[in-house]
Amino acid sequence: MNITFEFIVRLFNGGIGNLAAYLAAHVLLCLLPAFLIAGAMSAMIPKEVVTRYLGRNTPKYISYPAAAAAGFLLAVCSCTVIPLFAGIYKKGAGLGPAITFLFVAPAVNILALTYTGTVIGMDLAIARLVLSIAFGIGVGIIMALIFRKEDAAHDKATDAMFAGQAAMRRTSMIFLLILVVLLIFGTLQIDLLKTTYFQVDLSVGWVNNLQEYLFNLVPFDPAKGEEGVTAQGAILIGMLVLIGLTAWRGLEKIHDGFNAWTWVSTGLVGLTLLIAALGVSPYPGGVAFQFTGKFIGVLLSIFLLGWMLPTQLTQDETRDFLWETWRFIKQIFPLLIVGVFAVGMIRELIKPEWIQAIAGENTLLGNFFGVVFGVFMYFPTLVEVPIAQMFLQLGMHRGPLLAYLISDPELSLQSILITASIIGRKKAWVYVGWVAVFSTAAGWLYGLWVNGAGLEVVSIYLVLFFSLLAGLFWLIDKRIFNNRNDAKTNQ
Repeated sequence: MNITFEFIVRLFNGGIGNLAAYLAAHVLLCLLPAFLIAGAMSAMIPKEVVTRYLGRNTPKYISYPAAAAAGFLLAVCSCTVIPLFAGIYKKGAGLGPAITFLFVAPAVNILALTYTGTVIGMDLAIARLVLSIAFGIGVGIIMALIFRKEDAAHDKATDAMFAGQAAMRRTSMIFLLILVVLLIFGTLQIDLLKTTYFQVDLSVGWVNNLQEYLFNLVPFDPAKGEEGVTAQGAILIGMLVLIGLTAWRGLEKIHDGFNAWTWVSTGLVGLTLLIAALGVSPYPGGVAFQFTGKFIGVLLSIFLLGWMLPTQLTQDETRDFLWETWRFIKQIFPLLIVGVFAVGMIRELIKPEWIQAIAGENTLLGNFFGVVFGVFMYFPTLVEVPIAQMFLQLGMHRGPLLAYLISDPELSLQSILITASIIGRKKAWVYVGWVAVFSTAAGWLYGLWVNGAGLEVVSIYLVLFFSLLAGLFWLIDKRIFNNRNDAKTNQ
């Protein structure tokens, strides 16, 4: 009985620790701005602007490279890309280009690629970049072919939903660009933003005491990629709760008019982002507050946004922007919490020692298990790199390691749940299946090269892989076409 209780407690601590650390360390400076950007895109960008480059009727040689390029340039993590994906899909992007964006953006995150190259090897980083873009476009095209009828229906629905919208105003475009700048300031890791320009020390002992208490309450092992809950993190979690409570009062019925809670909730968002950008270093008897370039950039962005929201945007734009942002938060955030908590519990059950036995060689099965590890051992952006190095030291072959690195940001449990809520469970699970296939193939092909196969041999296998897929879909398409002709003849 004791063993069972201790086991349950360990699972619960794993889930709550993963959730608390995730919310405190990773959500605020990437996910909150992403929700704001998604809300602004949905409220302010005319459908024609999106469909000009990403629409289902746009030539494929334009839409898919554009989707891949957008994913590469934004360099967002897996949690940030979901609201952006929801925003462009709702606004009229074709399913295929939207899926390509969803696949490519977190997989080729420039920070993660650079860190991968530095820690594990530039060959792995280049393979991750090239194969992620190629296979991201491939997955998008396949999804568009499979669900062409649903995609056409979705396109018509967006026509009705956004009928009569005028061109995007310049002021709205500037507002959206400042939101993007806010996201960049919060996530970009460069010396200009990381440098501390001045510091304030206060003799406040309770902050350090709180942090030590939290570290004891939620134990963590940094070697396993686990992160503790800091005092700053606990305060930020409290701020998130306050945002949720005030937004429910101020945004849920915003179409009936603005009220005091509307502005309290939006003000709390800005304050929370500032606290998250502030460097906080507790020590015995005091705490140091570091004002970095990141904090200054976030402060300037929030000041401009706070000035523009009530003075430069129209009342309709402000209302629609806040409502769409709140709608995305309600749709996505609860699933994110469930997924992160579940991953924290599941991670407690998986022993790293299994990796050497399962993925120690470059086999298709070994690469597939690399993908499975990516689903159930999800780590935030940059954290997955030292974990991948640990896998490598434990005996994982570099082929399955690449399969893990490609699938980890794509197929985390929370991402699957959220994607299903946006495009439907059937499409989501088909997407999961194809990502698993492509990630396994990417790892296996790279593993062949690591094992000594020439680049020309790997290229031949890659061409054969895509040719096989093309032939398969040509046969399916031909069969569908023949069935339709037979049905017309019988009529």
